[in-house]
Order: sequence, then C-alpha cells, then structure tokens
Amino acid sequence: MTNLGEASYVLGIEIIRDRERGFLGLSQKGYIEKVLKRFYMLNCAGGEVPVSKGDKLSTEQSPKTEQERLEMADRPYASLVGSLMYAQVCTRPDLAFAVSVLGRFQSNPGQARWVATKKVLRYLQRTKNCKLVYRQSEDLELVGYADADLGGCVDSMKSTSGFVFLFESGAVSWKSVKQTLTATLTMQAEYIACYEATSQAIWLKNFITSLQVVESLERPIQIWNDNSSAVFFAKSNKRTSGSRHIKFKYLSVREDVKEGLVNIDALTLTLW
Repeated sequence: MTNLGEASYVLGIEIIRDRERGFLGLSQKGYIEKVLKRFYMLNCAGGEVPVSKGDKLSTEQSPKTEQERLEMADRPYASLVGSLMYAQVCTRPDLAFAVSVLGRFQSNPGQARWVATKKVLRYLQRTKNCKLVYRQSEDLELVGYADADLGGCVDSMKSTSGFVFLFESGAVSWKSVKQTLTATLTMQAEYIACYEATSQAIWLKNFITSLQVVESLERPIQIWNDNSSAVFFAKSNKRTSGSRHIKFKYLSVREDVKEGLVNIDALTLTLW
C-alpha cells in the first residue's frame, strides 16, 4: 500500500486545509459545475434563494393528460433531484428543505416542479463557491437549531421539521423532513421539530464520544427553537390544550431534558 499523502478530493468533495490558521473547508464547486453543465445551466444567471416563501408544489400540478406526461418524459427530473440531493447531503445544508420537497414528486413530476429544480440550479450557480468551514478551537461545543413550518405540505397539510447542528460554528448534521403527525398548532409542529433534533443530538453525542477526542460533550447539548410555547412544554411536566394530540413517543424529549442529555431554550429572532 502506498501513502499518497493527505487527501485533496474525496467523492467530489474538495478538502481545503490551512493549518496555520486552524482552518478546514469542504467544497463541492467542481461537482456543482459538472451538474450545471450536465443540465445545460452552466452559463445561467444566479438566483437569490433555492425556494421562495410563496412557492407551493402539490400533486395538482402533476401532468393530467397524455401529452403533458410525454413532455415530462424527456426531462430527467429524478436524475436532477438526485444530483441536488448528493450536494445537499455532503456540503450544502442550505438545500435541505428544497430538495426534501422536490423529492416528494419523483413518480409523476410536472412542469412546475421542473421549473423549481432549475431555480435551485440558479441558486447553486450564485453560491457554488460556498463551502463548509471548520475552525480549530480549544473548547469544541455542539449546538443545534430546530424549526418547523405549519401545514407546509399543500397535499397533506403536514408540517416540515428542520434542524442543523454546528460543531464550533461548522455544520456537521442537518435534515429537513415532513412530519408524520398532522400538527394543528404551531406549538405542536415546533415541538415535534425539537423531538427530531433531540433524537439526532443524542446520536451525535454518542458518536462523537466514541471517537474519544472531545470531552466537552459531557455537558448537555444545547438546542435552540424560536417557539417559546414548544420550549416550555419540552421543559415542563404539564399538559396543555395545545399538547393533547401529541403522540406519546414525542414526550421522550422531556425525559432527555430532565436527564441532562439536552437543553432546549427559546431563541429570540430580530429581523432587520
């Protein structure tokens, strides 16, 4: 076996090191440019966001006539979504929500979804130089952020949970997933998002501890959420009218908080 030195590329991910500054970056610029070229978007104008607030996709937009289905048959929708998914999984947490939504319609996509995938490509054109960054620190700390929409899925009216965990300000784990329970209140949707984040936090804690390179994870993992009612419910033993329809499995969050595995607090957002 030959020692080829430090890796600079792994599965399309460029590894950028600066030991003097204690800096490590992960970039998929080359991969993104290949995807843009493959789908004839290499010279497209850049987009501001992967998905806008008013964008709504539903099964009502699926092809309804044979002619519409034939038109979509020549468009590699599933292939494009898969290409976006690989970038999202590796280095682009900012694509998580958009890719999660687009992935729900692979069996019968329509023109509206095809346009939505091109919107993500335009966003990647503008942000292809972005990368994950990790910096050296004496006291590494894992911090999570959990959020949810309410009834964001037009077809099922189910909400979407999202979370991201940062290890010394560098993202190490993220996810966007449609909830299985139909939440009727924002508090319910946000609490379920806290449950998803808590489950991942405990897994990350066990995984990182098993590496035996970090000791600071002995303290509770901090999770932030912007809904004070959901945070209050996670930290108390009280049942409220808004929590009556939450399934018992989600109540494990309270035990995790009580045992000191995680700490959930309300995050105040300031818009400007």
